[in-house]
Amino acid sequence: MQDQSKTSFTSYRRWTLAGIAAATVAVVGAGLSWHGYANAHGVGFGGRHGGWEQMDPEVMGKRIEAMVALRLADVDATPEQKAKITTIMQAAANDLSSLRGQGRDLRRKSMELLTAPTIDRAQLETLRVQQSQMRETVSRRMLQAMADAAEVLTPEQRAKVAERMQRRHRGG
Repeated sequence: MQDQSKTSFTSYRRWTLAGIAAATVAVVGAGLSWHGYANAHGVGFGGRHGGWEQMDPEVMGKRIEAMVALRLADVDATPEQKAKITTIMQAAANDLSSLRGQGRDLRRKSMELLTAPTIDRAQLETLRVQQSQMRETVSRRMLQAMADAAEVLTPEQRAKVAERMQRRHRGG
């Protein structure tokens, strides 16, 4: 009976740590993933106007650096950790920047098809698939960046980030 209880506790602990790790991946990139997505889809800090879409790469890099500093402010991240995570997130934003125009074009084409005298459902479906593929590309790249960033932090730092984000989501 003792062994089963110990195994049960070990399993519980393993699942808890896995949950913390998963939450951390989400947390580290939570604020940044939206910006990567926004970068790909032409929305950003200022909505469709004055956001990431029109941002100079140097300015975008500085904003990412500031966001990383903000997200890691309470976790005792070293300057080296902050620099590595900034580089990871800037690389993701750069990788996704080519999708901005594509997303804008797909939205424009969808609007044209939806306002045409005759609705071409086959063409709309083709655009929907293209948009889904683009979202999948963005999601995959941002998950990679978030996992890479999470690996830079210690388990304790990841737990602090997760705790901070949970408090923030609860409004506390």
